[in-house]
Amino acid sequence: MSDTSVCLSDGVELMAEVAGSGAPLLLLPGWSQSAAEFRHNIAALAQGRTVIALDQRGHGRSDKPAGGYRIQRLARDLHEVIGTLGLERPDVLGHSMGVSVIWSYLSMFGAERPLGRLVMVDQAPCVLAQPGWDDAARADAGCLFPDMDALSGFEAAVVASPTAAGTKELLRGMFTASVPEVDLDWIAAQNIALPRAHAAHLLHDHCVLDWRSQIAMVDNPTLVVGGEASIFPATSQRWIAARIPGAEVEIFGAAEGGSHFMFWENPARFNARVGAFLG
Repeated sequence: MSDTSVCLSDGVELMAEVAGSGAPLLLLPGWSQSAAEFRHNIAALAQGRTVIALDQRGHGRSDKPAGGYRIQRLARDLHEVIGTLGLERPDVLGHSMGVSVIWSYLSMFGAERPLGRLVMVDQAPCVLAQPGWDDAARADAGCLFPDMDALSGFEAAVVASPTAAGTKELLRGMFTASVPEVDLDWIAAQNIALPRAHAAHLLHDHCVLDWRSQIAMVDNPTLVVGGEASIFPATSQRWIAARIPGAEVEIFGAAEGGSHFMFWENPARFNARVGAFLG
């Protein structure tokens, strides 16, 4: 495994971990997460392909600029990374917010610089519920926050938790109870690499977006992965797969590490399923 970096048009340098050789597979971590959190997946997925695990702007080891913490800007960053590295129709795996970056990329650059196969790991079509939605509509959309007050409260908690210890408690509900405390400690330390004010700003932009119409336009070969014990209802992952022609869906049970981070809690099954899909 080696490191590479890409300097973006605004001078921001993004870091990535690279392993293997062959057709490219980009890995996009979720909100406030780092490429290092794919450490149980990179080597397995790099069998027969080049895996590029990217620290998005502000995250992990990448630069922490004063601005640009919006999904649209992260999608543009991805466009520049693909162009700079000369990748042709790369396959892309996104986790959580990383999937939103894929959807934004497709809306802006999909025709100009197409992507290959997609792996969408546990992202809601619409994180924030809209007024008047009933329980069924919220489940289909995967809503985590019932209203703006709930989202604002979580944003405030993010800013008020600048340490790994505080952030660990915010993350705890995204894992099953079986995850070791030492794992949560390490992941929380990865999270606070993104300055908390930037994290809250990006979280807000991410959560208020509604991707349902964009999802219906996806025509790439797609695997959707969810978990029965995730913060996002498995219903929402099946909803996504049902709207993408030929899409496959894989739902991890609660006893199988089926949390929001199933790739961490059950990497053997996750790696095998993704590897089978990518071929």
